[in-house]
Amino acid sequence: MNPLRVTAVAHRGDPYRHRENTIGSLRSALDRGADAVETDVRLTRDGVPVLLHDETLKRLWRHDRPLRSLTAEEVRGLTAGGVPTLAEALAATGGARLMLDLPGGPDERAVRRVVDVVRECGAEDRVYYTAGPSAMLAVRAADPTAEIAMTWTTAAPPRPALLAAVRPRWLNYRFGLVDQALAERVHGDGCLLSVWTPDTRRSLRRLIALGVDSITTNRIDVLCALRARAGAGPHP
Repeated sequence: MNPLRVTAVAHRGDPYRHRENTIGSLRSALDRGADAVETDVRLTRDGVPVLLHDETLKRLWRHDRPLRSLTAEEVRGLTAGGVPTLAEALAATGGARLMLDLPGGPDERAVRRVVDVVRECGAEDRVYYTAGPSAMLAVRAADPTAEIAMTWTTAAPPRPALLAAVRPRWLNYRFGLVDQALAERVHGDGCLLSVWTPDTRRSLRRLIALGVDSITTNRIDVLCALRARAGAGPHP
């Protein structure tokens, strides 16, 4: 483990400059130095994976309509094309890495559809998945070779049997839970440590110093500047 290696992940793109989970937001984050972009993926009524964190369009698009009640074409009309499909996002980001968060839970049909679209787009080598254990077990079942960043929400360690079943490359923690002991334990278990979503310079500096391997933030330009100042580079 090299404490001067940290992957800079942009949370939902560049949300302070562009609406989150849009093509413009993803591209802006990459232009500002992100090594990867974290984005949320849900399914429309007709089974099309699209980029949206919430269950409805209300917060971002001012339509109080559940996504699961709308077809992809209806979503496109209500948002003037602002909510991209996963296939469109993969095409628009070239060879960049995408971290796909699956906020809909362990819906095996939905997970398999997302994995299928990634495969159809030839993007398996640049996509990795994050969410809780149940969803990640579904990803592992759908793709035995998938790269996984399993979200873990307590300081207590995951059971060895769960780690053996999911086989995550990363364990993904809320940043406030992370201290030196936790970082050492995660690395001792053979995983890389990913955190979300610190935005202050103080928190970002602390996490870089702890040897965290990946940081997901809304302030990707600040993280990249602090990483450069610390003499760090992206994690392989």
